[in-house]
Amino acid sequence: MPRRMTLPENASVATPSEDGRMFAPAAARNAEAIAELVAAHAPAQGRALELAAGTGEHAVTLARRLPGLAWQPTEIDADRRRSIDAHGKMAELPNLAPAIALDATAPGWGAQHAGHDLILLVNLLHLISEGEARTLIAEAAQALAPGGRFILYGPFLRDGETTSEGDARFHAALTSQDPEIGYKDDWDVIEWLHQNFLELVQVVEMPANNLGLVARRP
Repeated sequence: MPRRMTLPENASVATPSEDGRMFAPAAARNAEAIAELVAAHAPAQGRALELAAGTGEHAVTLARRLPGLAWQPTEIDADRRRSIDAHGKMAELPNLAPAIALDATAPGWGAQHAGHDLILLVNLLHLISEGEARTLIAEAAQALAPGGRFILYGPFLRDGETTSEGDARFHAALTSQDPEIGYKDDWDVIEWLHQNFLELVQVVEMPANNLGLVARRP
């Protein structure tokens, strides 16, 4: 990412294993709920791009759940790209490609990765600045094929407020480490989607006070 961020220790926890795979407790907890969300809105066939794919656990779950989609995970961090590829090698899924390096917060990548029928972003918006979030959404809009879906999952402010004591503590921990990051307001993100000519399809309440935002390129 363009800025070097200092995050709380619990912001992006992953444990390495001897075979190169990394395991994140959050990924294990939310994988099935995210798979249900994506399966409800994904096309039966096409090209899928996962931004900031992390450890690769979601990529394996989703590629297995949606065999008609050619799943392309991306990740800026080299250690996590190795983890994604190790998970993929273990899973042996023909529709899961090796991870590629991509900074989703940088301008310009949307045109280079155009034509995707589905783009997924999980648990990143609260770890980047507003400017980076707006760039990411603008580039994702460019990377979508007509009719393509953009699905965002994670914690959000609701009308400017957190929805639980745990969320309030985590949001405060993020902003104390870096005042430019923290939970984004749901209405702000919806506005950023609209500014990039994406149609809001659905806002889905998810477990643990998370939201799924589903948008579509006309």
